[in-house]
Formats: sequence, C-alpha cells, structure tokens
Amino acid sequence: MAFTFTDTDELCIKTLRTLAMDAVQKANSGHPGAPMGLAVVGQVLWSRFLKFDPRHPHWPDRDRFVLSCGHASLLLYGLLHLSGYDLSLDDLKNFRQWGSRTPGHPERGETPGVEATTGPLGQGLGNAVGMALGERMLASRFNGRNRQVVDHRTWVLVSDGDLMEGVGAEASSLAGHLGLDRLCVIYDDNKITIDGPTHLSFSEDVMARYAALGWHVQAVDGMDPYAVATALEAAVAESDRPSLIAARTRIGFGSPAKEGTSSAHGAPLGEEEVRATKEAYGWDPQAQFLVPEGAAAPLTERAAAGATLHAAWQTRMEEMRQHDPPAASEWDRRQASDLPAGWEDHLPVFTRETGDLATRAASGKVLAALAPALPELVGGSADLAGSNNTHIPDSSDVAAGEYGGRILHFGVREHAMGALMNGMNLHGGLRPFAATFLIFSDYARPAIRLAALSRLPAIWVFTHDSIGLGEDGPTHQPVEHLASLRAMPNLHVIRPADANETAAAWRVALTRRDGPTALVLSRQKLPLLEGEGSTPAGGLARGAYILAEAEGGSPDLILMASGSEVTLVLAARDLLQGDGIPTRVVSFPCWELFAGQPESYREEVLPSAVTARLAVEAGASLGWDRWVGWAGACVTLDRFGASAPGPVLFEKFGFVPGRIVSRARELLG
Repeated sequence: MAFTFTDTDELCIKTLRTLAMDAVQKANSGHPGAPMGLAVVGQVLWSRFLKFDPRHPHWPDRDRFVLSCGHASLLLYGLLHLSGYDLSLDDLKNFRQWGSRTPGHPERGETPGVEATTGPLGQGLGNAVGMALGERMLASRFNGRNRQVVDHRTWVLVSDGDLMEGVGAEASSLAGHLGLDRLCVIYDDNKITIDGPTHLSFSEDVMARYAALGWHVQAVDGMDPYAVATALEAAVAESDRPSLIAARTRIGFGSPAKEGTSSAHGAPLGEEEVRATKEAYGWDPQAQFLVPEGAAAPLTERAAAGATLHAAWQTRMEEMRQHDPPAASEWDRRQASDLPAGWEDHLPVFTRETGDLATRAASGKVLAALAPALPELVGGSADLAGSNNTHIPDSSDVAAGEYGGRILHFGVREHAMGALMNGMNLHGGLRPFAATFLIFSDYARPAIRLAALSRLPAIWVFTHDSIGLGEDGPTHQPVEHLASLRAMPNLHVIRPADANETAAAWRVALTRRDGPTALVLSRQKLPLLEGEGSTPAGGLARGAYILAEAEGGSPDLILMASGSEVTLVLAARDLLQGDGIPTRVVSFPCWELFAGQPESYREEVLPSAVTARLAVEAGASLGWDRWVGWAGACVTLDRFGASAPGPVLFEKFGFVPGRIVSRARELLG
C-alpha cells in the first residue's frame, strides 16, 4: 500500500500523547511514558491497517486489538476516543476514578472497544493467541469456496514484561507451532523497566528466540511512521507464520527531563514537566485535554472505511443466509452463545449396570455423548488427555494449517492453556474447555482469575482431586486447592460425588454464561449414590441438596460432604442411624451455587435449628465454618499428603466411616 504521512497524522499523534499526559496528571496516577512512546505505532496501525467499526464494536469480523501491556491504557483510550467509539473526553478526564469507563488497566465490558481485560503481563498476549486461533478455527468451519465471512486479524501490543513472563513464552511457542499467520505482535522495545534499563535483567536476543519459535520477525524504528507502516505491511503479507515486530521506541518521548528513563513509566510527569513537554511538541503548554480540529481525521476516516467493510460483510452474510441457511443459522446461534435445541437429551444417565466410575471417567463419557450435539465444543489438555479423559471421539487434532479439528494439544503449558481458552471465549463462536490435574490449577490461576473478573464462561476440567490419587505423593496431591479456588469471586467450583452428579455438573458449566466453572474430578472409582432425597441432576444445580433424610423425624445431626467423601458419610449415617441418631446427609458439590439459592432453600437443607453439623472433605478445612456454623466440626486434611495407595491414605488420614462416626458422637456430646 502507498503510505503518506501528513501533518494531520502528526497532529493526531501529538494529541494522543498530550491526552495521555493530561489524564495521568489529573488522576495523579498512571503510566504516561508508554503511550507517549507508542503513539506513532498506535496511530499508524489504527489509521491504516486495523479493521473496525466504532458504531458496531462487537461486529464479528472486526480485527482484534489487544493491549497486553495494559499499563499503556491511555494509548488505547485515546485511540478509541479519536476513532469515534462511545468514549468521551470526559471519560478520559475521569481516568482511574470511581465508576470510570477508563480504569487504570483496560477491562472488557467497561469500555467500548476493549477486547480483553489486561494488566497482568503476558496474559493479553496469550489471549491474542487464543483469538487468532479462534479466527482460524471459525474460518475453517464457515468459509467456503465462494464465501468469506471470517477474515480478520489479531494485533497485540506487548512490552518487555510480556515477553519476560512465562505465560507469554508459552503462548508464543504454541502460536509458532500452530502457524497462526493472522497474528501480529508489536513489541514496545523501549529498553526500560520499572527498576531501570532492561539490561539489568533482560539481555536475550528476542528476535532470535522468536525466529526459533517459528515466527516471522522484523526490527524497526518505532518512532518512524514509514518504517512502522512498512513492517506492518510485511506482517500482513506473511502467510505461514505469526509475526513479531520489535519497534524501538522512546518512553516518555519529548519530555526534557524524563524521556528514556524509568521515571516516565509509572508516575505522572509533574505539572512543570507536562508544560515543558508540550512546549517541546509545539503545543499550547496551558491547554489541557486539547483535541485540535482535524486531529481525529485519520482515525475517523479509517473508521468510515471500516463501516464500509462492515456493510460488505453484511452483504456476504445475507448471501450465506440465502444460499446456505443451515450454515447461517449455525453462525447466528453461536454468535448469540445459544446452545442447540435438545442438547440436554444427549446427557447420559448412569445406572447400576454401568458399574463404579471415577468421576473423571464419567466426565469423559459425558463429553463423548455431548460432542455430536455441540459442534462448538472444542478443547484439550496440558499433555494429560488420557488421564483427564478429555479426548473427543471421532474428532481430529488442530494443527498448523489444519484448523477444522476439535482437539487442542496445549502441550505442557498450563499458563498458556488458560490464557488461550480465555482468548477463544473472548473471540466468540466456540465453547472451549481445558484440562489438567487439580494440583496444576496453581499454574493456571492467573487465567482463571481473569476469566472470573471478565465473566468468561471458561470450563476447566481438573482431575486427580485429592489424596485419593495415591502413589504420586504430596507433590501431586491437592490439599489447599479447593479452598483456594473457592475463595475466588465468580468462579463456580463443582466437585461431583458420582457419575450422575458429573453429568449434572457439565450441564451447569455449559449453561453458564457469566463466569468460569471448575469441574473437580476423582481419579479413583466411585459408586453411584444411593439416597432417598433429591436427584443429582436437580440437586447439583442448587449447589447442595438432601441426599438422604434422617429416619424417624427431624435430624439431630447433618453430615455434609463433596466428591468421593459423600459415599463415606452415607456409610457413616447408616451406623449412626443404627445407634438411634437421626442423621441427614447433604451432598455439597458447589458452595457458590448453594450460596446463590433463596434463603428458604438454604434453610430447608441446613436448618438453623440443627447445630450439630459435620463436614467431611479430603482437603483443607478453610471455609467450611461458613456451613457447619459455630457448633459444627470438620473431618478434613490440613497437612500435605503422602506417597501410598489411595485407599491406604484415606485410612491413615481418617477418611473412613468409623472416624466420621466417632467425630459425630463427640460433636453430639
């Protein structure tokens, strides 16, 4: 493309820089240096290459722009404002304030045009890889010989911190392996970290590393708009590999005292330095939040071009509706995040004839049964598919140039797996799941947290849920993980007790739209529950339910448990009932769902008049006091496990009916 850089472009760039300085100064908080140094890169990308339509920020075939270095949020906010998104100058003036649409780091859902919640470095890069993969997978499903309805790119702006973080390295490795040529990473190579020059901690050859990962690499002067445009054009022309552009920029550009220093990174420049910098730009030093006439023109012109591209895409969609109604209907359903009619009919019902099943095995059977009914369901494991039971039968693998499959091989990359799954959810059109051992949820935790914060319906399959996994020992036996995950707002942690509860758990996870779900599954086989109360399908959806009622009237004691320990409390109940102690058993697979039930239901299951309550779980006791109350107790595990067969560990650590009965009797006095 012929590129001409005009005085209006220069005016636009200066406006982006001064808006960033002014907003940080007014808030007395923020990061002015990166937006000042990156203004050329941002302006050239947005005015010449990015495909967007501000009037329709959720247009499915728009390009995705992810600001992984979220501390540079004011660059993005300035670009959105000048491009015509619903983000006013007053919003910029309200930067980092209560109720603001311009939070300190970009948050999806708070600001039109923000594609991902970023801030923790490296996560946005992983999200972008997931978006680029989602684009290729949808293109393989909906594009045809004479039809292009999925044809967009993913652009991500990263800092040195994004490239230092392990999640960024994992995601970049996977992107190169998968040949995601629609992905372009622009590296803000400003040679500065918070502590000082990058050479204090970062001396690797980034270009050589990314070339070794299978990327197309370029190094350019990020302050030269012609060099930036040429590099972006070459990235677009690359058809086999993702692209990395290392753009050498100058943090705090134009600041007489702070350009090129770490002091320009994370603090206001100061009023005197702001005035001096504006003078260096040839700007009115007294003007604040100035947007001169014509400054937005390069961006609004690009927005108008995007609207034209959007209209052309709508025409192609109408043609698909006329010539291929089933494909159009499937597209619309997926974009609306609706599930197919009748999909629940495919959920299996397990009977005694099935035999005992580990809940991980039951999950695999549920997945196999649902896959034909849910073509958008895709996913895989961090090199543990056989152990996690996450293979999708009759499906092919996703590989470089072959994106029509449903099975994702993430390799041993839990950090990236979570970030990619979030990116695929952010992209839309697919329903991804990811799997590993529960112990390795520690590696995935940042991505789980961002999914919860962003209300993404990510589905995690965590197997090997307790000391019951046995001989691998305490390094692989989760103890504190249930408590840790339950502490996270907006995450549903479901630990089913048998195969039918597992099927019900998948139903809950798939119907949830406003946050992630963790399915926590056993390695060891479990019998089907035998209780006289609510059925697992209905009871699990409410978080906890009466599985077995006290015989002979109201209970004197309530036993509650999740997962494999439910079978133990049922056996303990029989012993207690035999001693004339009316005992109720509550299966308690999901605290979060139960907490959201009406008070009347919670009182029905856990009546306040019954203060003798005993919780049993092969994990930490932390948090159970909420449900057992002031007079209750726990049979739990507040220490690390050991290496031995699972049944031996359960006996040695007291997870046997006799110990439960003894503790219950102590509780009753």
